[in-house]
Amino acid sequence: MGELEAVRVFLAVAEKRGFAAAATALGMTPSAATRAVAALEARLGVQLFIRTTRTVALTAAGALYAERVRPLTAGLEQAAQETRETQGLVAGALRVAAPLSLGLKVLPSVLTQFGLVHPSVRVALSLTDSFVDILDGSVDLAIRISGVPTDKSTIWRKLCPVPRLLVAAPGYLSARGVPGSPEDLAEHELLAYGTDPAGESWELRQGDKRGTIRAAGRFRADSGDLLADLAVNGEGIALLPRFIVADALASGRLVQVLEAWSPGELWLTLFYPPYERLPLRVATFSDFFEIYVTQTRPL
Repeated sequence: MGELEAVRVFLAVAEKRGFAAAATALGMTPSAATRAVAALEARLGVQLFIRTTRTVALTAAGALYAERVRPLTAGLEQAAQETRETQGLVAGALRVAAPLSLGLKVLPSVLTQFGLVHPSVRVALSLTDSFVDILDGSVDLAIRISGVPTDKSTIWRKLCPVPRLLVAAPGYLSARGVPGSPEDLAEHELLAYGTDPAGESWELRQGDKRGTIRAAGRFRADSGDLLADLAVNGEGIALLPRFIVADALASGRLVQVLEAWSPGELWLTLFYPPYERLPLRVATFSDFFEIYVTQTRPL
């Protein structure tokens, strides 16, 4: 292994604070990562890490070395990426953040098909329903499901609405009755998204009619998949994106409630750091993802 690759391994170990985690991120074995750092230490003649059974920490010399080489390796990677892009080559690392449910149900097919077309792009995917700060440099692209974007400090691209449905298990409705209006929901167990003790506000509309209900039942969670499973178990009525509950609806484990009433609109949106120009790998993935969710398999 050359010195540049050894430096990349060193920086990964410093970031992950462990050889195993760094090796996983780099697609190599822990023993290979250990040997690379040991060889680098031998070339430099200094100890870069303090190793214990529980953790790996930089020495003072290691911290100084990391500070010096990190911008150099980043610059080399950027130069290589820009050179590829001038030739129209889509390659390099792409860091994407996405909501958990979307990642589990939609992105496996997207990534597989994208990888067949662009095998030189290495995608690192972070799945979380927490807010991802696109400005901190941790990702190249964030996929969000939210209201209409208002952020002025980032670049964003609205892709499509995300249809949501009120759903419940047939057994639950047989036992508790089928609501005929938003007001009837007050007599039901409502499964709220999020962890706010006050619950979730559901705004429903039918033409000019409007109805607002506070979903604050026994269960609330920041996972749409968990809420869908609770609804299947007969624990109440949930308001969820259609792509999360599509299989349960098709199998009859869930049915739609108040079909004539529509919830407030959510959008699938791509957020980017304030690039002067989108890197080719980011733009290419964005176009591919948009075609998939709007044409190949609409949400």
